[in-house]
Amino acid sequence: MNDFDPRHGEAVDLGNAIMRVTAPNTGPFTGAGTNTYLLGERELMVVDPGPDDAAHRDALIAAIAGRPVTHILVTHTHRDHVDGLAKLVRAVGGETVGEGPYRDSRVLRPGETNPFAKASDTGFHPDTLLGDGGRVANADVTVTAIATPGHTANHLAFTVGDDLLSGDHVMGWSTTVIAPPDGSMADYITSLDRLIARPHARYLPGHGDVIAEPQRAVAAMKSHRLMRERAIVDRLQKGDRTIVAIVEALYVGLDARLKGAAGLSVLAHLEKLEGDRKVASEGFGTEASWSLV
Repeated sequence: MNDFDPRHGEAVDLGNAIMRVTAPNTGPFTGAGTNTYLLGERELMVVDPGPDDAAHRDALIAAIAGRPVTHILVTHTHRDHVDGLAKLVRAVGGETVGEGPYRDSRVLRPGETNPFAKASDTGFHPDTLLGDGGRVANADVTVTAIATPGHTANHLAFTVGDDLLSGDHVMGWSTTVIAPPDGSMADYITSLDRLIARPHARYLPGHGDVIAEPQRAVAAMKSHRLMRERAIVDRLQKGDRTIVAIVEALYVGLDARLKGAAGLSVLAHLEKLEGDRKVASEGFGTEASWSLV
């Protein structure tokens, strides 16, 4: 995963009439940058236009090379995937396609706000709503949507031939951040199970390199999450009651910049356990106190 060369500004041919252009928005939560994919040869579809970055947009326009763009598909509405949408549509056209507008993954509790709403384009309204199993097609490409909520409530993966464009549900450089109420660990695990059952040859993720053995990768991701869940239960059995204490015990040596994300991951696990009626909380969010039932 660490050997990925994003080749910013270039269109990388991945075979099967798919090209990848990686945006230069590197960072602790985006890795080498957000991947945009071009599907087709004569008529194109674009998947995830990426951030509002002029250099990235210019690279996409150069790769499109005047060919008609029939659709621009959006895996989910986090800004690093969609902020460049409006300007790209003005430049090359295309019908926008997505699961739907941004929404919270669960009902907010009294007095609770979603601190992550600003990380999403809450004004996104696709021209075409695409649900689980829905299809869009042009002369070159047929794409089928798979609903994969978890990272966000409106997350879609897209099947084209034997390939799966997995968005941020399965990434090629890191585990996916699940940050309630933006995301849901219970939904994420269920979506992993849906993907494990499908025989795709490879995944093309929203960040990082091609995943060549996807079933093995997804099984390992699920195993990791369930192992983390068991470790959190163990910390509660040992008397930890706060997310801060659990993070300090489980994420020894973690980069300080990532402790907030680790805390959100622990929260996501605790909310799943609460839904399973295995734990109870006083309060909500990262400030809550937790105990075993």
